[in-house]
Amino acid sequence: MKSDIEIARSCSMKPIEDVAAAIGISAENLEQYGKYMAKVPLSLINEERVANNRLILVSSISPTRAGIGKTTVSIGLSMALNRLGKRSVLALREPSLGPCFGMKGGAAGGGYAQVVPMEKINLHFTGDFHAITSAHNMIAALLDNYIYQHRSEGFALKQILWKRVLDVNDRSLRNIVSGLGASTDGIPTQSGFDITPASEIMAALCLADSEQDLRRRIENMVLGITFEDKPFRVKELGVGGAITVLLLDAIKPNLVQTLEGTAAFVHGGPFANIAHGCNSLIATKMAMSLSDYAITEAGFGADLGAEKFMNIKCRKAAIHPRATVLVSTLRGLKMHGGLIDGATEEQERQSLINGFANLDRHIENMQKFGQPVIVTLNRYGDDTEEEISLLADHCKKLNVGFAENNVFLKGGEGAESLAQLVIEIVEKQGAKEVNMTYADEDSIEEKVNKVAKAIYGARSVLLKKSAQNKLARIQSWGMSHYPICIAKTQFSFSENPKLVGVAKDFDITIRDFVINGGSEMIVAIAGEIMRMPGLPKIPQAEKIDIIDGQIEGLA
Repeated sequence: MKSDIEIARSCSMKPIEDVAAAIGISAENLEQYGKYMAKVPLSLINEERVANNRLILVSSISPTRAGIGKTTVSIGLSMALNRLGKRSVLALREPSLGPCFGMKGGAAGGGYAQVVPMEKINLHFTGDFHAITSAHNMIAALLDNYIYQHRSEGFALKQILWKRVLDVNDRSLRNIVSGLGASTDGIPTQSGFDITPASEIMAALCLADSEQDLRRRIENMVLGITFEDKPFRVKELGVGGAITVLLLDAIKPNLVQTLEGTAAFVHGGPFANIAHGCNSLIATKMAMSLSDYAITEAGFGADLGAEKFMNIKCRKAAIHPRATVLVSTLRGLKMHGGLIDGATEEQERQSLINGFANLDRHIENMQKFGQPVIVTLNRYGDDTEEEISLLADHCKKLNVGFAENNVFLKGGEGAESLAQLVIEIVEKQGAKEVNMTYADEDSIEEKVNKVAKAIYGARSVLLKKSAQNKLARIQSWGMSHYPICIAKTQFSFSENPKLVGVAKDFDITIRDFVINGGSEMIVAIAGEIMRMPGLPKIPQAEKIDIIDGQIEGLA
């Protein structure tokens, strides 16, 4: 089997003008980045077509360290729909450099279900992440300068909330002190760095529906708190226009293609464990405007990305998926069922059966949103027919659609049975709306409790003192109507990554709330989740190299 990068390199890519023409975009509307990538104008979004599109959300069981393959299945499903004569377009997130050089090595799909050119997509792509990083850090520099220049007038902030960001995994930057040195070098301030996908600018760009909306969101971003306990926003700096200028290219969605020439909009990249985990609203609506079946995915398991897709993205954009595909793997289910090293064949079988509980919880959660659910098994070479039958029979008992897929080895052909099942279910029982977990008028504490109990299965929610103090501030600032975005581990329904499967009798501890005035959501920090990841003992960077002019090691 060739590596992902060898497969991607061996394919014959179409000129991006041909990919665009196939979905009705003229060459005049393309802003090309080389032969195979382009940005497209927001004016191509057609709200009437958006309303009539059969949007499909791809999510998964709780992930394991080995991954589940949502992006790969999303790509394969879209290609399969096109093979069956349906018009399908993808909307996916952009990879982050931090994980690419840390654990993952890439995030453009895998095997024969990839978006290309994968090297460029996994590295600098069209520069969106760099623009977001620059815009975020420009605000930090302008804020520091404002405080420095106006201190003689008595200006100061009680608390500075705005950190800096960088698109790398670097634990040493989580906590820093800036402004050291001479008095002309600034005011010493304890601060830190988050990873770029955790930036509020990333979240806001991915929820904005226009340049004007993006500017409004930027100006409402809360940078600090005055001594009168009022928010100090970007609008007080008077630089909303300047920051928007830095993002004029980044807000335009990126058009690329799959290995089989299916159009894909790859745009935005917030993580689902520390942010809302969805590609940009603009990219989703663009895919919906130019297809009959738009395929999109939401990060990590359905308790994170899919929950936020429904409760945040669909709420804000008035869109809804017609069905949800839950991706599973036999190995992932076994790990959730307590698989141990050196297990016997019978122990593996029992681990698989025990692991069904994790799948069941995710199915139940998506059904609560009013979604018809289709389970797909992402096949691996060591999967046995007996085990596959166990999963298929289990789904049948639940009255849930089931289809295997083998997109990694066969591309779109490997998902044709899944695509056919999606078509049948959408035509017979496609969802008409989303049943939200909470109402806008619920308090922030009520919203957290409803998600924690209804989606995670928590016994109760415990608020640390710092979180309780923030609730009063959120109320006084008139932000209680915002949706919530719970930041927690992706490996468990609980806040403890070791409690795999379906955690029982647990509490969710909220240690802080982060007020996102621009992306218009309240981030609840659960447990010990970090907004700046660290690198593993052996980072993927050790395998990435350029040999004879070819990049190697990306996956």
